[in-house]
Amino acid sequence: MEISPDKPTEIEICSASVFYGKERILENLSLSIKEQRVGFIGRNGSGKTTLLRILSGLQELNNGKVLIDGTEVAKKRNEAIKKVGIIFQNPDHQIIFPTVGEELRFGLSQLGLSKNEADLKVIACLKQYDKVDWFERSISTLSQGQKHLVCLLSVLLMKPRVLLLDEPFTGIDVKTEDQIINLLNEFRKEGKVMLILSLIHI
Repeated sequence: MEISPDKPTEIEICSASVFYGKERILENLSLSIKEQRVGFIGRNGSGKTTLLRILSGLQELNNGKVLIDGTEVAKKRNEAIKKVGIIFQNPDHQIIFPTVGEELRFGLSQLGLSKNEADLKVIACLKQYDKVDWFERSISTLSQGQKHLVCLLSVLLMKPRVLLLDEPFTGIDVKTEDQIINLLNEFRKEGKVMLILSLIHI
């Protein structure tokens, strides 16, 4: 289904359940989301990460479905990656390539861009955030916060309609936190991306 870029994004969670053995993480959850900024707040183990994973289509449901602009994200993965991106709480669980350039290029290649086309977009993105010297940089030399930023940029390059962030400010340095907040503020002003965050309740 072709969606106008000017039409607000809509998410529908329909009777979704996730069980881990006998443990019921989510049960018959139904929720409609149309707001452009949403936060889920809860303690560790309350199901926040599982909720974001079902929204991204990465978590198998025991029953129910999740639709983003009419696309069932768990079943139509090729369409889903164009609609929704997720930033994991631990960037080491997300990053798969040894250099920043390769990591940022991967999502664009999944969208069908050639290596040269993807590299041009990656370099332009790194220049925009004053990180052009990161292109050949080894991921292993980055701090945890810098890895978070790489994950965020890799998803943003794919221009999703929905951006999911799982506790994005946990374990990062102040400088990187400021950079991420500035990026999120830019999205808030532009109003083009639905932001959904999970935040820990202490």
